[in-house]
Amino acid sequence: MHLATYVGLAHRSERTLAESLRVVGEGHARHPDVLFTCRTLAGFSDDHVRQLEPVARRYGEQHGGDVEEPDRLHAAGLAEVRSGPVGLLRDLQDLHVLGTLVLTTWTVINQAAQGLRDHELLSIARSASGQTSRQLSWLNTRMKAAAPQALIVAP
Repeated sequence: MHLATYVGLAHRSERTLAESLRVVGEGHARHPDVLFTCRTLAGFSDDHVRQLEPVARRYGEQHGGDVEEPDRLHAAGLAEVRSGPVGLLRDLQDLHVLGTLVLTTWTVINQAAQGLRDHELLSIARSASGQTSRQLSWLNTRMKAAAPQALIVAP
């Protein structure tokens, strides 16, 4: 069963997203909305990781080289932030890309849960998808707010 591949991907990607949100929040702390919202959004991903624990015990969890093709599926985190307005915009964009990986992973898991008629996993996947959509929505809105300053205003 290849569900273990996607359970592993969700686990790793959610952890990476949480850590990256914290890095960006702390790195751009001079923007209080970024700092505090990133902390809150990281908490969503932390909750998803905790909720995945019983699922990982039930279905297993495969990582990278454990299977042939999905080792290309990975999430690179943000270890440091860029400086300035354009740096903030690029960091938000990187978080959005990572969040999109997380959301599509939950979509795949949701479909598997339906096929398995696993109501617990279905509930987790639906809840996590909703919260990940909220994360992406904020990132998109914040990028829109940052773009004019970063791209038009002279440094």
